[in-house]
Amino acid sequence: MQKYDIVIAGGGLGALECAILLSGRGLKVCIIEQCATLGGCLQPFKRKGFTLDTGFHYIGSMDKGKPLCRIFNALGLGNLPWEPMAADGFDIVSFNGKEHSIAAGHSAFVETLAASFPHQRKNLELFDNKLKEVGQSLEATLNPHSSADFYSNAFFSTPAWDFISATITDDELRHILSGPSLKLELRRQSLPLYIFMQIFNSYIEGPCRLHGGGGTLINAMEDRLKANGVDILKNHRVTRLVCSDGEVKAAQTHKGEEIEGRIFISDAHPAVTMGWIDDNAGVRKIYRNRICKMENTYGMFTASLILKPGKIPYQKRNFYIYTGQDTWLPNQHGTDSLLVSFPCPSVPQSDGSALQIDLITPMSYEEVAQWEDTTVGRRGQDYEAMKREKAQICINIAEKSIPGLGGATEQIYTTTPLSYRDYTSTPFGSAYGLRKDCNNSLLTFLPVKSPIKNLLYTGQNLNLHGILGTSMTAILTCSEILGKEEASKGIAL
Repeated sequence: MQKYDIVIAGGGLGALECAILLSGRGLKVCIIEQCATLGGCLQPFKRKGFTLDTGFHYIGSMDKGKPLCRIFNALGLGNLPWEPMAADGFDIVSFNGKEHSIAAGHSAFVETLAASFPHQRKNLELFDNKLKEVGQSLEATLNPHSSADFYSNAFFSTPAWDFISATITDDELRHILSGPSLKLELRRQSLPLYIFMQIFNSYIEGPCRLHGGGGTLINAMEDRLKANGVDILKNHRVTRLVCSDGEVKAAQTHKGEEIEGRIFISDAHPAVTMGWIDDNAGVRKIYRNRICKMENTYGMFTASLILKPGKIPYQKRNFYIYTGQDTWLPNQHGTDSLLVSFPCPSVPQSDGSALQIDLITPMSYEEVAQWEDTTVGRRGQDYEAMKREKAQICINIAEKSIPGLGGATEQIYTTTPLSYRDYTSTPFGSAYGLRKDCNNSLLTFLPVKSPIKNLLYTGQNLNLHGILGTSMTAILTCSEILGKEEASKGIAL
């Protein structure tokens, strides 16, 4: 039996990025993925000829020289058909019945909002300066010669809401600035400033969509992996990490196979990883209990709409619509906040119309808990009725910004936190994994090192959320194997 240099459990974005980087340095790598498709939260699904995304909608930091642009270039993904979003307003936030544009580029961002809130110009400049500061600290993470300690950044222990409320004195503007962070779980008491500003800043510095969506990205990564000689075991679910002498020796799958390796990386949720490790493997009980009891962010409900041709114009912008008076921690048990996203078509329509629209709203696990013992496609009529009702509510809200959407809709496909749970093994179908808490940053930001010396973690559960955050964490994971300078070769400025 072949013994690999690197065995990676899980095939999400972080796993694929680690595999490309490590195999590109000559290491023999194997990926073990439970599904028939790679990608984790990014994996799309197909219905009647349409490819529908679940976790991929748009990304930031794709301006030339920005971190994600450099990472994707190093991974061979920079030349994919990326489409820049509308510079004058890639995000439109609807609050109190009025729409406000979030423009790309730092100067345009300030100028656009200052036109509506002239008395807040200086405060907007202070807010933008903090965005740049966080962006610079992120840059330091990619610099092998920087002495900055990623985990000791003071912004991890600073509440995002405290900074926003102290800097922006107009309450409406506070909520407009918070609006594009709908998927972040906006909790006043716990969301760290670093998380909020890092993601916001990345979108300011190069918002893009991808023709064909997440499927295009995952297919390109799989092609690169195969070219690098990476072995990919799909439809193989890891059930155990076989340990002895304080090390992982092999990953055991549900088919009884044991994949031996020198170093192991888990791209799974840390609580899932702990479930793979025997009690006698040397992991202290206090650590295991802490990981398994950590809170997770809420999930998402998505209604993917297939549209009648020629009815709704395609737009290079998103719409964030709030029907309540507070953008922070929207009502998870109802629907008072919505993201309207236009998937970038593989082949644009000649009349400029959209064929698909995604409607996304926060959804708590409690809302679907009564069906938690069911499986995909077998949840019953009550579940289907709940989804239809929620989808219709979302369409009604979306029509505030997209008139006529209901009449233009031909077919609706939906996903809930149970869908995420079953396809990605994420506890409670969490959209962004483990909840980060500025009051407990040392406990909720996990290092890539595990208590087992040859087992590393990667993925969005550890440090930073989203595609940029996951990509940065993949660099940190690879740095433990290759060294920081080698891992960031071709990426660092």
